[in-house]
Amino acid sequence: MPFMISLIVALVLILILVGIGYGVYRKIKRTARDFAKMAWGTNTIAEGIRKQELEYATTPKSVAGMTSIKLPMITKDFPDFHYNEMKTRAKNVLVSYLRALDEGNVSILSEGTEELKKSIELRVDEMESQGLNEQFDNIKIHRTEIRDYVKNPAKCSVIFQSSVEYYHYKKREDGSIVSGDAKMKTQARYNVECIYIQDRTMIENLHDAALATNCPNCGGPLEGVGAKVCKYCGSPIIELNILSWHFDSVKEA
Repeated sequence: MPFMISLIVALVLILILVGIGYGVYRKIKRTARDFAKMAWGTNTIAEGIRKQELEYATTPKSVAGMTSIKLPMITKDFPDFHYNEMKTRAKNVLVSYLRALDEGNVSILSEGTEELKKSIELRVDEMESQGLNEQFDNIKIHRTEIRDYVKNPAKCSVIFQSSVEYYHYKKREDGSIVSGDAKMKTQARYNVECIYIQDRTMIENLHDAALATNCPNCGGPLEGVGAKVCKYCGSPIIELNILSWHFDSVKEA
């Protein structure tokens, strides 16, 4: 009889504990549901997190729109600065830069200094050394504005900032994805810097490689921005127009 009483007591205690546990579970579940509804308008936290991820992936990033402040300063110094044309060029440089990374081919870059081309080659080489391909699919630019304008005796620079979206991921040669997502959009910001060289001497004395160029005939590197003749094939070189704008860098902000 004592054994039966002990067994019954144990069963009752187990039922009580199960009841308490179930009650706690229901309370936690109800609290989580209420939180999900309040935070995201969903039934579960998992659905809410997924909804937040989708919103983040589809909502364009803001840009530092300083055009209204910086453009008057630029046009005061450079009356021939055509904003719409330069903005279009900056957007083309950005898209072609990303496509050059995607295809591992620097010649896709629409325009840019040797420094910008080298940055592409270095990044492509880095990916290749890891046995990876970096992909940028369905590139779309939402908005582009002037972010900053900086000038000094040697050169001036205008920095355009763009809000851009794409599918960004890295994959192995067998097609397996190691990072990123081929089905989830990525929203990003990029700064595209455009420079205007004012003093050739200061740039050459600094050994600035940004304006180095190649012979249009044989492709050999030229000796400085003032080279008149290619030392490799003897072809005459049209002197690089220092007093013009050149796209020098593209960086994710």
